[in-house]
Amino acid sequence: MDRVKKNMNGSRKNHWSLIPITGILSILIWYFVVWLGDFQAFILPTPQLVWLRFIRSLDDGSLLRHFSVTLGEVMGGLAVGVFTASSLGYLLARSRKLERIMSPYIVASQSVPVVAIAPLLIIWFGPGLTSKVIICSLIVFFPILINTIIGLRSVPEDLYDLMRSLQANRWQIFSLLEVPAALPVLFGGLRIGATLSVIGAVVGEFVGADRGLGFLINVGRGQYDTSLVFVAVFSLVFMALALYGSITLIENKLLKWNMRPEQRILNDT
Repeated sequence: MDRVKKNMNGSRKNHWSLIPITGILSILIWYFVVWLGDFQAFILPTPQLVWLRFIRSLDDGSLLRHFSVTLGEVMGGLAVGVFTASSLGYLLARSRKLERIMSPYIVASQSVPVVAIAPLLIIWFGPGLTSKVIICSLIVFFPILINTIIGLRSVPEDLYDLMRSLQANRWQIFSLLEVPAALPVLFGGLRIGATLSVIGAVVGEFVGADRGLGFLINVGRGQYDTSLVFVAVFSLVFMALALYGSITLIENKLLKWNMRPEQRILNDT
């Protein structure tokens, strides 16, 4: 057991050590591309110029202000999308008839790109927080819905029979059987939804906004401040990675019972 734990800790250390190495390699390639192409700063700035623009945006408070706005939109859209999708997904998973009725409308709604209806949502709900939350929730909705249905329908019928034989009521079956059984698949959809919600917020800010990282990208593009565009894009990447990592961390804590023995050992270290 100690040998397995030691080997797994060593592999994890090797995994984390690759992150700074790949980061440094990417920066060196970036420098080489700028030098080789002899690009002007407004076309492709050097990493040093982007870093200086990042520091300046931090000092004047603009980056944190716009970052917090986009993060609020993302979290609001994620919460609304997860609640509505998981609630409807539960109903569809329990009723085949309701699924046959609703499926054409759900699939049809996904055939229309959100970017196409985003202007309408901005007109109807205004350029504030509400329209951005709706756009984010629409993008998050479908993967959460599908994963909820798949997760609930993956519960073996024998377990339902066991719960009924123990005279479990409807709430006990839901909380003790259906929710734990669906969580592994639901978390998979949640990880996808967390990254998509960032895209939704930026789409909404592109269409109509006076704040947020998407607005900051528009400002940088209009002023040919390409360094500012890079700063905003990297901030979005950081936000998506942070959300994805947070959800993965919560998943590891809540679903420790569902892990293989070697994964459980690694998670405890």
